[in-house]
Amino acid sequence: MTSQTEMKNSPMKEKSAEMDREYTGSEILLRCLVAEGVDRVFGYPGGAVLPIYDSLYDGHVKHLLARHEQGAIHAADGYARATGKPGVVIATSGPGATNLVTGIATAMMDSIPLVCITGNVAQNLLGTDAFQEADITGITMPITKHNYLVRDVNELPRIIKEAFTIAAGGRPGPVLIDIPKDVSNAKASFYYPETVHIRGFQPTTEPHPLQIKKLHQAIAGAKKPVIIAGGGVISSGATEELVRFAEGSMIPVTTTLMGIGGFSGVHSLFLGMPGMHGTYAANHCLLGCDLLIGVGNRFDDRVTMGRIDKFAPNAKIVHIDIDPAEIGKNVDTYIPIVGDIKNVLTAANEGLPSADSSAWLQQIEQWKEKYPLQYKQDDDTLKPQWVISHLHETTHGEAIVTTDVGQHQMWVAQYYRFVHPRSLLSSGGLGTMGFGFPAAVGAQLAYPDRTVIAVTGDGGFQMTAQELAVIALEKIPVKVAVINNRNLGMVRQWQELFHGQRYSEVDIGGSPDFVKLAEAYGVKGWRAHNPEEAKQVWQEALRHPGPAVVDFWVTPHENVYPMVAAGTSLEEMIMGDED
Repeated sequence: MTSQTEMKNSPMKEKSAEMDREYTGSEILLRCLVAEGVDRVFGYPGGAVLPIYDSLYDGHVKHLLARHEQGAIHAADGYARATGKPGVVIATSGPGATNLVTGIATAMMDSIPLVCITGNVAQNLLGTDAFQEADITGITMPITKHNYLVRDVNELPRIIKEAFTIAAGGRPGPVLIDIPKDVSNAKASFYYPETVHIRGFQPTTEPHPLQIKKLHQAIAGAKKPVIIAGGGVISSGATEELVRFAEGSMIPVTTTLMGIGGFSGVHSLFLGMPGMHGTYAANHCLLGCDLLIGVGNRFDDRVTMGRIDKFAPNAKIVHIDIDPAEIGKNVDTYIPIVGDIKNVLTAANEGLPSADSSAWLQQIEQWKEKYPLQYKQDDDTLKPQWVISHLHETTHGEAIVTTDVGQHQMWVAQYYRFVHPRSLLSSGGLGTMGFGFPAAVGAQLAYPDRTVIAVTGDGGFQMTAQELAVIALEKIPVKVAVINNRNLGMVRQWQELFHGQRYSEVDIGGSPDFVKLAEAYGVKGWRAHNPEEAKQVWQEALRHPGPAVVDFWVTPHENVYPMVAAGTSLEEMIMGDED
């Protein structure tokens, strides 16, 4: 027999009491976030989200107040990339919501799970051009996996559960929930569903056994195979499976920018990054291979150079991806395999044959030895490649490194040899300047005990430098390495090589003194002009317990090599004059 005390404290009674009580929409939202295990959100308040921020006041979920909505969403993105969990960002209606657009597109292009919560004017004002009204669901429809305009507070728990399910499920991506102010204020009972069934969203996660058999047959018959691994390997947590697959089949691995860290940068089978600024070995493997296995990659134009007719011309192409829309989109696929990367590689590793690749691997070692990444260094000037190599040496490849976009991004990809997944956080598809620094803030909050380095250019840093206030106030120990060449470096490089050295609007020598800027915000700053100074100040920055900015004054006209011009073949590599 059940006692009255047991009945009173039973889960059924507690759930019934929960449903009998009414909560505002904003309270329901916060309770849903807690139920999803969200411990941190990023945002910026305003009129349409005042009810939500009133509920945040109770402190059940930590909030980081950015200094711009773009800083908030890039920080949420960095948190998501570092952890694999959906990042959550909150912004008000109108300009608050539209300031999220670049960050949403960044996450969409790179398949990063975000849940973006925006406020809007009350429903009776929608469509009236009310103060700070914007059709954010219409604006973001092309750059979200899905979005919602919440019309009824009773629908809010289901919508939030669906949003998190869609953001993290299948191929990850951003989901937006727009909540009118009257919905935030309306009251309803609360019940959060444990699961939801979403018609039309049932990703295929298990591979077809026949396709795995075809893959095995292709590997057994290959003499010059290569694996190109993309961000899908990292999203699915398939790093160990990829290593086992490569070692078991004796197939070398090249990783796209988004795939860096998905296969150790110090492994003997690692080729480096392919494509526009790829290594000689990686690009010539793509040119000469007879079997190309794409694993969670997009075959985008920075890898194929847009010349599909000359990309892997002798290869049978296998493409493994959870998103069937990617397969066959850019390259003709001989063996398509749809499924979660981890599941596909697990299945493929059972009974995996070895390729007859010994002569191929010997050829690759010769390419690596004859055409390594290289640059000229002296004692008087500071080369950006040296700086990145020094960052790697002093952190033993163990840091989380975020980047902005441009030359420094490519040098990080080339010279910082990542050994762990989710260690390089970079805007790959959209190429968003201003991303790197706030992304580092999100990553550091996710992993407070790890070294997090934001490698940025003097151009990109100024786009979100206001977030220095956040790391100073919250004592977030991000180390910012500014690769300062007083130029928009990648634009200048293209103008030098392809526009007759007509340098149009790339000189940003009027930038602020970054050391003084950092100190104005209360952040410790240093500057270095040569390797000796760089070694000293970087060690001081690493020892410093709080946030730090190091302004590395590098040679202003250094170019990123190797390089393949857009629209040309990978065989037309420009190696530079570093012989």
